[in-house]
Amino acid sequence: MLGYVISEGRGTADRYLAEVVHRLHAEGVAVAGAVQVNSDQSDLQRCDMDLHVIGPGRIVRISQNLGALSKGCRLDPAGLEQAVGLVEATLDATDRPRLLVVNKFGKQEIEGRGFRPVIGRALTEGIAVLTAVNTASLAGFRAFAEGMEQEVPLDIAAILDWSRRAAG
Repeated sequence: MLGYVISEGRGTADRYLAEVVHRLHAEGVAVAGAVQVNSDQSDLQRCDMDLHVIGPGRIVRISQNLGALSKGCRLDPAGLEQAVGLVEATLDATDRPRLLVVNKFGKQEIEGRGFRPVIGRALTEGIAVLTAVNTASLAGFRAFAEGMEQEVPLDIAAILDWSRRAAG
């Protein structure tokens, strides 16, 4: 199963996925993956982006400071790949997850990088996947999913319900 929410507004899907992971963990559901936490720095800078890797409890910075006048992508590909490696290692654990939560399916994944190989592996191995997709990445995500995707309303109760069924 490949579920996704459409992200609306800055950080909304991140907060919802983090809350869902917290609740599922409390229920004893084996969850792996990464959720994003953004930290505002000041009015002059954009936020720092961190991935909280579920399981090992590692936090990996995935943004880089390009300067106040920069308008380019601030994603740190090395940080993202470090987080991907940590998440992939959880799929090899003896206590395998029933659900993989990925903070988002974005440009990196559309281009075949980032979490895309881990998502493919999880699906191949029968592990359900839940992610967020912004509207700009929706067509690329659907091309990847090839009809396997299930849209889940951006609502905590709906996401929990889908996740419980998927992790079954």
